[in-house]
Amino acid sequence: MFADIVPDLNAGMPELGGKLEANAPTAPLSWFRTGGPAQVLFTPVDADDLAYFLQRLDRSLSVLVVGLGSNLLIRDGGWEGVVIRLGKGFAEVSVEPGLRVRAGAGAPDVKVARAAAEAGIAGLSFLRGIPGAIGGALRMNGGAYGGETKDVLVGAKGVTRTGVAVSFTNAQMGFTYRHSDVPDDVIFTEALFEGRPGDPAEILSEMNAITEARSSTQPVNTRTGGSTFKNPPGKKAWELVDAAGCRGLRIGDAQVSEMHCNFLINHGSASAADIEGLGEEVRRRVREMSGVELEWEIKRVGIART
Repeated sequence: MFADIVPDLNAGMPELGGKLEANAPTAPLSWFRTGGPAQVLFTPVDADDLAYFLQRLDRSLSVLVVGLGSNLLIRDGGWEGVVIRLGKGFAEVSVEPGLRVRAGAGAPDVKVARAAAEAGIAGLSFLRGIPGAIGGALRMNGGAYGGETKDVLVGAKGVTRTGVAVSFTNAQMGFTYRHSDVPDDVIFTEALFEGRPGDPAEILSEMNAITEARSSTQPVNTRTGGSTFKNPPGKKAWELVDAAGCRGLRIGDAQVSEMHCNFLINHGSASAADIEGLGEEVRRRVREMSGVELEWEIKRVGIART
């Protein structure tokens, strides 16, 4: 348990609209369902509320932003500082003229793909294959099934650690494979996408095909964090993991998926340490087998218990 600083935060932020919770469990915030407490969990009502909070927050406090938590591993010791959860206030999606879709950073990628499809906007179907929220897609140049965020993004808005509103064009995002160059202290709040004309029925059919492909090749109905490792240049991470004999490898209730071995699974009672330890063992075996150093794609944060 961490020191309860919520009363002091409330006293210094009388106009705060969002909710502050002390020593809040973080397991419900990620798909792995692991992790220790957050010293403070803050759920802002909108971007203005978020900016107000950050402007008055002690600069020494660490901040972690969480959307859907689909690509996140919070360690068992929890997070000392503030976890900001982008909830309903950041989940709006709207279709605009010019084949454009505006989405909050907390909006599920699939929700954006569906809105585009129903409006006859092609080019955003790949978002159906990313099990996360728009904020994560912006931060990591999320991509799947032949498309990437950089292909369709017009621009994005955010708030800095000091509460200053900022905006970025596609070019200013500095997109590369699973990465953007936007400073880490920027919290994305909104994105604007642009597609091309398409037939709604054809787009929905394409999305259904992506759904079927995911269901047949990935452990979608399990406690997992999506793709664990980035694909090294010219190689596929899952093939390296498989060649190293790691398919089905298990530490306690943490296991390398037998269906798709670039996925780690929590079968129920795995700790974050079990999952991270399993991932490190996979990295070690791949390095010894092929000489390739796999990089984590899953974001691992917080305090590791010793």
